[in-house]
Order: sequence, then structure tokens, then C-alpha cells
Amino acid sequence: MNEIELSIVMPCLNEADTLATCIGKAQEALREAGIAGEVIVADNGSSDGSCEIAERCGARLIRVPQHPHPARNGYGRGLMTGIAAAQGRYVLMGDSDDSYDFGEAPSFLAKLREGYDLVQGCRLPSGGGVIRPGAMPWSHRWIGNPLFSFLVRRWFACPIQDVNCGMRAFRKAWYDSINQRCTGMEFAAEMIIKAGVFKARVAEVPITLHPDGRQSHAPHLKTMRDGWRILRFLFLYSPTWLYLIPGIILVALGVLGYAVALPGLQIRGVVFDAQTLLFSSVFILCGYQAILFSLLAKTFAVNEGLLPMKPGLTRFFEWMNLERSLVLGLMGLVAGLGLFVWALIAWIQVDFGALDYPRALRIAIPGALMIVLGFQTIFSSFFASVLGMGKS
Repeated sequence: MNEIELSIVMPCLNEADTLATCIGKAQEALREAGIAGEVIVADNGSSDGSCEIAERCGARLIRVPQHPHPARNGYGRGLMTGIAAAQGRYVLMGDSDDSYDFGEAPSFLAKLREGYDLVQGCRLPSGGGVIRPGAMPWSHRWIGNPLFSFLVRRWFACPIQDVNCGMRAFRKAWYDSINQRCTGMEFAAEMIIKAGVFKARVAEVPITLHPDGRQSHAPHLKTMRDGWRILRFLFLYSPTWLYLIPGIILVALGVLGYAVALPGLQIRGVVFDAQTLLFSSVFILCGYQAILFSLLAKTFAVNEGLLPMKPGLTRFFEWMNLERSLVLGLMGLVAGLGLFVWALIAWIQVDFGALDYPRALRIAIPGALMIVLGFQTIFSSFFASVLGMGKS
């Protein structure tokens, strides 16, 4: 038997309407291009005869083990099982609803032979693709896909135009190295993100998207549910945009508030007093907490192999080690306690009576802020050290 070069993997869940057509197109493409390949159907619990169709058409049928939790038996789990069973050096994945033309498989393989790790299909005209009338809802074409693709390019530096295209090919050895985890619709986005953050060689080929050929049931994709899951995943995978940037903005606003409220400035008739000081402290606390979350999330992600360790982060942790962080936290704690004592002395001087609150709060609020920041720094430093224990 010749060594298999390309495995074509189709996830399947009750696709009796279109499965035979998809298998036939894939087999014909392999035969006409002279590609040593196989067609794999990863069945995720079909009850409409899809399994029998797959075997009758000569595809390798892989039955996906069903997880006790129904939510774990999703699109990604089916693909993971099918790809794990693939014997080819390269893998092409595509839905079995006849919306993708498996006759385009040779163009994907040609790019893989050039040395690319991932070859992404592009259905959108911006990348040279073609969308047949009725093949894609307007919200996917004009809102969802462009938005998600822009975020992936901007946040994860992956140069693709159509992040949600389900037809793509990749080196199986590269796929095995990225440790895919998502078992649902986020599977496709996770692969693209990891291609970006781990600097894979990525190419994109234009393809044609056809209308869904199924008649017996509606598409498995749910626009709002799955769109939110993908957007949520993009944020979860980007501590910089989820935590760090909002945190820096909040801290900057808080510091600006302190700059005008602590001396009690009046600008164009607007008096900045204790109330401004109080809310500026809230901004600083929330922002500082978000920045700490960013560092903790990145520490965990690097330790788990979800993100690479960047040189800047390495230098930061080398400089800001546990001991320095503890000293910094203790300094904030001591400063806050000093302001607390100052405020207490001022209260004693009036025999615990009424204070000049605008003046007193300019001592009490910064004191409370420094105490909280000190505690946050101390405990977060220990937590970060626990998360990073495996990296030394």
C-alpha cells in the first residue's frame, strides 16, 4: 500500500441528505489528481443512516465516543476524533453538508507541499472567494465573519480573511503540536489563533461556498449562540485585550482624577473635590486588578502551553520576582497605614468630633487606596508564583 499523503476528514451528525455526495466529490478529487489519500467520516452519533452511507460509499467510518455531558459532544470533538484517526501526512477538513466542494482539495494540498503549516479556505470576496446566492446569511457575511477575522488579524497576528471557514488543510504533525482543546464551534477559531501566536506558516486559498444541501433539518450552527461563543473565546485567549488594556485605561483615568482632585482644582467653574477622589480610587483599584488578572492569566496560559512565552514577559518576571513584588506591596501597605495614622491623629485633635471632611478625605481616601493596593500586590504575587511553579 502506498503511503497516504492526504486524509480528508468530514464531521457528521445526521447528514444523510448530503454525505454520499461529499464523499463522492472527495474520492473523485483524489483519484483525478493522483493523490494517495483517504476519506474519513467522523460520526458524532447520527441516527439517520449516515453511518451506513459512509461505509457503503467506501469511506473510513470513525465513531466518535460520546461524552456523558452532551455539551462536550460538539463539532470540535468530532473533528478531533477524525483527525486523530487520520493516517495521512496532511489533513483536509470540511463539513459534510455539501456547502464546500471537495473537488478543490488539490489546491490546498499544493500549498501544503510548498511548506505551509495551515492552509485556510476563504469564502469571502475580500480574499478572492465566491459566495453563491443563499449560501451564507447576511449577518455572517457582513458582520460576523469580517469582525472575527479582523480581531484575529489584529489580536493574534494571523493573516487570514475568513476565520470561520470550515474548509482548511494542515500538516498533521503541526496539528498534533498545538494541543487543540475546544470541543465545540470554537475549534476552528482556536486553530487559527494558535497558528498566529505560535508563528505558523499560514496560506489562504479562495474557495466557493455553496448553499447548504440538507433538506431534512436546519443547520447545526446557531448564529447568536455560536457567534457569542467564538467572541467569548477570542477574549478569553487574549489577556491583553480582555484585562491589560482596559486596566491601563482605568488606572490612567484614576491618576488623572487624583491629579485634579487631590489639590482641589477648579477648572472652568467645575470643582474637583473628595467625590472625584473617591471615584478615581475606584478606577485605580479596578484597573490595577485588571492588570494583575492579565499577568496571572498569561502566567497560567504559558504554563499550560496555550500561549508562548514572549521575551518582554520573561524580562518582566525576571525583574519583578516574588521578593520585589512583596517589597512593593509592603511599601504600599506601610504608606497606607501611615496615612491612616495621620487621619486618626487629626480626629483625636478634635476630640473625635466633626472633621473638616474635604481636607480629611484627602488623607483617608488615598490611605485606604494604598492599603488595598498593598494587599492586592502581596497576595497576587504569591498566586503568580504558585501558577508559575512549573516554569523554572
